[in-house]
Amino acid sequence: MKIKMLNIENKKISEIEISDRILKLKVNHRLIKNVLSWQLNIAKPRLARTQQRNTIRGSTKKIVPQKGSGGARHASRKAPIFVGGGVAHGPKGAVYKIKKINKKIKKAALAQTLSKKNSDKNLFVLDDVKKEIKKTKEFYNFLKSNNLNNSLIVSDEETLKNINRSARNIKNVKILNEKGLNVYDLLKYKNTILTSSSIKKIENRILNEKN
Repeated sequence: MKIKMLNIENKKISEIEISDRILKLKVNHRLIKNVLSWQLNIAKPRLARTQQRNTIRGSTKKIVPQKGSGGARHASRKAPIFVGGGVAHGPKGAVYKIKKINKKIKKAALAQTLSKKNSDKNLFVLDDVKKEIKKTKEFYNFLKSNNLNNSLIVSDEETLKNINRSARNIKNVKILNEKGLNVYDLLKYKNTILTSSSIKKIENRILNEKN
C-alpha cells in the first residue's frame, strides 16, 4: 500500500510503499487488549507490601491471661490493634503471576494496531529530516499545519538526532526510536508519524520470523 509522505517544509513529495501485511490486517481487539494488559503489568507491577501478622518476628506468648482480667482477650502483640503489630488488609505485593506472551502474538498486535491507525486515517509518514531542527517553533508549526498536535513520532537513529531537540518539549508529542515501538504508545496518541527510514526496519521487525 502506498502512503503520501509529509515533508518538514510542507512541500509535495512522492509516496512510499508499506506492506499490506502491516497496514491491511483484520483487527482482533481482544488480542491487542491482551498485549496491552501484559505491557502495563510489566511496566507497573504491584510491589507495595506491608507486614502481615504472620510475617512479624517476635513472641506469640499471650500478653494477658485468657480470663479473669476483666478486659478483652488478646493473643499477642502482633495483632493489628497494637503499635508494632501487623497491618490489617494491607497490600501483599505481587500476588499474581504475569503471563508470558510469545513474540508472534506481540508482533501480530503491533501490526494490527498499525492497521487500525491506517484505517482510522491516523497514520502518517515523514520524509527523513537531513538537517537538525534547533527551534521548537519550527517543528511545532509543521505539526500544527498538518493537524498533528497529538502524535507519536517513530524514528530511525539519524532523524531522531535531528528532531529530538525541537520536538521533545512539545505537549502531547512523544519521540520514540523504532526499536521501542509498542502497542501502548501507539494507542495512547491519536496520530502516529513514521519516518521514511524507520519503515523498512519496522517491517523487518514484524515480518521477519527470525526476529
